[in-house]
Amino acid sequence: MATQKSMLSELAWDERYKVSGIDEVLTPALVIYPEMIAANLERTLNLVGGDADLWRVHIKTAKLGYTVRMLVERGIRNFKCATTLELLVACQCGATDVLLAYPSVGANARRVREIAEEFPEVRISVLAENQEQIRQWRGSRLGVFLDINPGMDRTGIEQSHADEVVALVRAIGVAGLEFRGLHYYDGQYGGLNEPERTKTAHAGYDRLLSIVSEVERSGKGVPELITAGTPTFPCSLSYEGFRKGGFVHRISPGTVVYCDATSLAQLPESYGYRPGALVVTRVVSRPRAGMVTCDAGHKAVSADAGVPTCVVVGHSELTPLSPSEEHLPMAVKERAADPRVGEVLYLLPRHVCPTVNNFDCALLVRDGEIESVEKVSARGREAPLLRTADKAVSFKR
Repeated sequence: MATQKSMLSELAWDERYKVSGIDEVLTPALVIYPEMIAANLERTLNLVGGDADLWRVHIKTAKLGYTVRMLVERGIRNFKCATTLELLVACQCGATDVLLAYPSVGANARRVREIAEEFPEVRISVLAENQEQIRQWRGSRLGVFLDINPGMDRTGIEQSHADEVVALVRAIGVAGLEFRGLHYYDGQYGGLNEPERTKTAHAGYDRLLSIVSEVERSGKGVPELITAGTPTFPCSLSYEGFRKGGFVHRISPGTVVYCDATSLAQLPESYGYRPGALVVTRVVSRPRAGMVTCDAGHKAVSADAGVPTCVVVGHSELTPLSPSEEHLPMAVKERAADPRVGEVLYLLPRHVCPTVNNFDCALLVRDGEIESVEKVSARGREAPLLRTADKAVSFKR
């Protein structure tokens, strides 16, 4: 379902975002605000009835070891991730149960086995959608979730193929592995407005529960159902069927940790989420009247979700245009004053997850003061050779 995701068109200025000592900051810079993040975590926990066990947070957004530890400190120990580096960081930061929610094959699968051996105290699971993927995990202690395709057509078993799911559940047992449950990410509904989003998502959950019923009729149980990223987690919370089954149901939103211009438009305003991460930029040019350029191109603020890539906080008169690698031009509303060259602006990304991934480090700002510089620990990927191969290769530094 190729629908354009909505986003905020403006965001009022809040003095809590101001960074003191900004003259010493190289721009563009990623800034995270722990007090805002903490409030977002509490709001999410309240929505799941205060039970931290019901949130399997995706750390593709959090990325920083600092932020992952904030989650762990609040009792959130179930995670999912997409890369081996994210898996490693989750294990290092206190996670007790991590799903690598991405198909792993070849050397990537061997690396997952290595991490599992390094952290025997962490319950690690993987996704599978066919017999070959199941067989590659034989002899390991890894659990297996079956990936269900909700119509996003990215990965997974088609929802209409319940017989295939039942056969794979049996194959997991034959391989001597633990069947952990079903994974269902309905991320394609983010562009739908309410109540259509909920109606459509619930229809998908009806089909998902039909699969559960087929597995149960075969004599097997489904220990866990994982659904819903940020756009559809309210839909999951309102679905009665998830509260009546003989399984644990966990939601898996990740963007809500920081929030962005897309998630704030998608989620009910009554939830009270606020941005926990911004990008600080400076105006570097005024190429003509009614136009300014900042130093926050798509190598800073991700353009994957479309243009505009961001909202200029407190400046509704500025409209970000199509960026290049390092430049972000902005149109200035007619009769509005152009920002001066050197002026600092604060940007709320349209899509915060890949934006965080663009930065090596983030400034941690509390009460306006820069408290520390934190590494974006799970940024990018691990070195591209397995450790056994590393020994034979000299890396130039």
